[in-house]
Amino acid sequence: MTRSILITGCSTGIGHHAAHALSARGWQVFAACRKAEDCDRLRSEGLLSPRIDYEEPNTIASGLTEVLEVTGGRLDALFNNGAYAIPGLVEDLPTDALRTIFEANFFGWHDLTRRCLPVMRAQGHGRIVQNSSVLGFAAAPWRGAYNASKFALEGLTDTLRMELRGTGIAAILIEPGPITSRFRANARDQFEKWIDWKSSARRADYERLMDRLYSNATGRFERGPEAVTRALIHAVESSRPRARYRVTVPTTLAMAMKRALTTKAADRVVSNS
Repeated sequence: MTRSILITGCSTGIGHHAAHALSARGWQVFAACRKAEDCDRLRSEGLLSPRIDYEEPNTIASGLTEVLEVTGGRLDALFNNGAYAIPGLVEDLPTDALRTIFEANFFGWHDLTRRCLPVMRAQGHGRIVQNSSVLGFAAAPWRGAYNASKFALEGLTDTLRMELRGTGIAAILIEPGPITSRFRANARDQFEKWIDWKSSARRADYERLMDRLYSNATGRFERGPEAVTRALIHAVESSRPRARYRVTVPTTLAMAMKRALTTKAADRVVSNS
């Protein structure tokens, strides 16, 4: 029987690469996108593409229904992917902005996961793979909204993993560092939408960081989306998947730093980087 996987956030970047890679390996891939026009484009690329927007609960329900109608009510794996950041200082972050990012980065993921679990429980197996981040366990300044959403995701997934012991269903975290995608461009859009930096008490600090925010330069340790896809393939195909997959050098170093340094020492290192 052909294995099936639902991947969200497939318009570009990690999701797009993973969808094509899993399809090439024989999986029946459902490559979900937030926008209808992106779904149409992926269909023209030979993929099945239901529309799922984490901020629109009705699309979560209808998208999964579309998937299950094709598979006959089965689903072997879910890869929750697709999130954005709102750069800015915590003191300048409107509460409505935090509510919005949690809807897209956390609540929508939880909604889709809960809908998939009864399907997997009925068939006796399944994989729930969550695309987290190095910022899900190692906070960094100016990224408070994204840090918060990914820290919440990690805590919920750790709990889910323990609760699913013995069910045949695994809950798995992938923790990428810098990956080439439209993430930075999308973050700039959110920054311009939500952050009134010109009225901030720390306007001068924003001005110093503006070149970095609007730069398209790649970092020394940035990797392509294939790095995440490799971890995803192991997570969904291995008989003994890991609980966590740390992707890129910065992720590995961040975990080592948390283990080796005091909190104050780690704060100094990250704040000066």
